[in-house]
Amino acid sequence: MPKITPTLWFDTQGLEAAEFYCSVFPNSQIRAVTHYNEAGPRPAGTVLTVEFTLDGQDYTALNGGPEFTFSEAISLSVTCADQKEIDYYWARLSEGGEEGPCGWLKDKYGLSWQVAPEGMAEILNDPDQSRATRAMKALMGMKKLDIAAIKAAADQD
Repeated sequence: MPKITPTLWFDTQGLEAAEFYCSVFPNSQIRAVTHYNEAGPRPAGTVLTVEFTLDGQDYTALNGGPEFTFSEAISLSVTCADQKEIDYYWARLSEGGEEGPCGWLKDKYGLSWQVAPEGMAEILNDPDQSRATRAMKALMGMKKLDIAAIKAAADQD
């Protein structure tokens, strides 16, 4: 099967964003940086692409210009083992960005992220529909997700 690598379009901040993301996630690194040359369309020497890895997943940042920007139509999901991880990734990724509802946020570059705990699908698909509904209602009222509060809401009688 061919390898699939998401490419993230930036105006000029591709290298800065890749460095930031690599500082947030473990086992991450910038693998290669290419530059525009005399053929343009941007000034020679300007960063064109940045190939980077975030904890085993490869990405490319492309400095393509201001024509396209991120929207909530695409997001990157961070599945966290516990509340400590949720708190860490929420704080780091929302730094200079914007908190959204239900575990969603936009980072300082406008890229949308979902920061959620492992097992979210199980609680929301609980065979006990009233339990699942209570969990969903609690989740819908949050910005950063609180695992204990979601479980407590689900377990209320």
